[in-house]
Amino acid sequence: MTVTIGLGPLTPAELISIARNDAAIELDAVALAEVARTRDTIEGLATDPVPHYGISTGFGALANTFITTELRDQLQRSLVRSHAAGAGPEVEREVVRGLMAQRLSTLMTARTGVRPVVVETYAAILNAGITPVVHEYGSLGCSGDLAPLSHCALALMGEGVVRDAHGTRMDSAEALAAAGITPVQLKEKEGLALINGTDGMLGMLVMAIDDLRHLLRVADIAIALSIEGLLGTDKVFADDLQALRPHPGQRASAANIRTLLAGSPLVHSHDNDEDTRVQDAYSLRCAPQVHGAARDTVNYAATVAGHELNSAIDNPVVTHDYRVESNGNFHGAPVAYVLDFLAIAAADVASMSERRTDRFLDKSRNYGLPAFLAHEPGVDSGLMIAQYTAAGIVSEMKRLAAPASVDSIPSSAMQEDHVSMGWAAGRKLRKSVDALGRVLAIELLTASRGVALRGGIQASVANQAVVDLVNGVTGGPGSDRFLAPDIEAVTQLVITGRILHTAEQHIGPLE
Repeated sequence: MTVTIGLGPLTPAELISIARNDAAIELDAVALAEVARTRDTIEGLATDPVPHYGISTGFGALANTFITTELRDQLQRSLVRSHAAGAGPEVEREVVRGLMAQRLSTLMTARTGVRPVVVETYAAILNAGITPVVHEYGSLGCSGDLAPLSHCALALMGEGVVRDAHGTRMDSAEALAAAGITPVQLKEKEGLALINGTDGMLGMLVMAIDDLRHLLRVADIAIALSIEGLLGTDKVFADDLQALRPHPGQRASAANIRTLLAGSPLVHSHDNDEDTRVQDAYSLRCAPQVHGAARDTVNYAATVAGHELNSAIDNPVVTHDYRVESNGNFHGAPVAYVLDFLAIAAADVASMSERRTDRFLDKSRNYGLPAFLAHEPGVDSGLMIAQYTAAGIVSEMKRLAAPASVDSIPSSAMQEDHVSMGWAAGRKLRKSVDALGRVLAIELLTASRGVALRGGIQASVANQAVVDLVNGVTGGPGSDRFLAPDIEAVTQLVITGRILHTAEQHIGPLE
């Protein structure tokens, strides 16, 4: 796939294709011409004796310091070098590429004042598969993701450390030379333009939205399978009942569950007068309300991401009538809030999933299944500790759901006295998304074993295919064995999309 970057915004799919699938980048010629015209404005101000922020002044608390012409190239180099101050573990390659793709998109809006050679070189680095080494800590989410973006800008200068397309760690100068890329000598304002944006937190948001939309469909599969394995009822998911509370996510989730349960021999096996239960537990009955609320939260986050993708974030910024103006658009609050909100939603969906897993293992609540789904309870522990693992993950997710965006630490001699912590919100959301996939995998592992222990009565067509897939990689019911590989195998089925694909092969796309 090739992505053309021009004056308009990247779509979420385009950003993801660059970040995760190494899509090739082309630069739109019309946009490049406008980038050059905007640069003329900056060069005109560079000779003005009146100070202009970021062009002929220092930065942050040093904004009132006038910089003479002969020192301005050094000013930009010094800015990038000093701000490339990250610490801690390396950030994932896809996060860095997503960050760089969005920064390149902003530079191509022609609102930042860089020269065409800057965007051309930035694109060349991405196309060569070169990834700057960016660290976990360093961004406060205000004045943009300064440290992460500075490490990327440092690579553009032929400095710092990168990984090449094969993942080999090396000096930037060596990697650029091997790819035939000439490092850029930064001019007025270009260092600032390269580092002043919400691109890191935004890239993480876009990828999390994509991941959560997938996982929430998997969650609907998991609850449908649990209803069958726990001999629950499908009546509560009727569309007319959902219409009484018309949240769109709830209705979509309930529709998925109905579709997945359609024609289920297991559901109908106890749909008679001998079944004395009045209602299922909340973790079964109220799943559309929780899954649906999470869906609606994701859709709201997608609206915010769309606005942010359509933004040209820099300070100062070159307006459409070629004024150069200071502004506060680099503040990450809009993105930080929804990153935190999504972590809350993910934790709640996982919490409900873990409760269903626990019900399967409790002989007093699982309607005739052996304790802990063990082959020989007492001798075997079955899936007892798989539930411990799910519970431990959910507990961690609840801690990760504590919002980062309510925090603020003043910086830059109190010039930057309120910050968003959006980068931190993005980092913890990535952990939450990974954790949700693992909790759902444990529920699917448990429910598949539970269905298999129901005396040969089949699940619905779609769900039975999922049961066969899961039990095929784990071996299904039987004596105790090394359990961690089974959990990891099912987690991979979730993450790679095989669970969703297997169900949809029989019923068509889920909502």
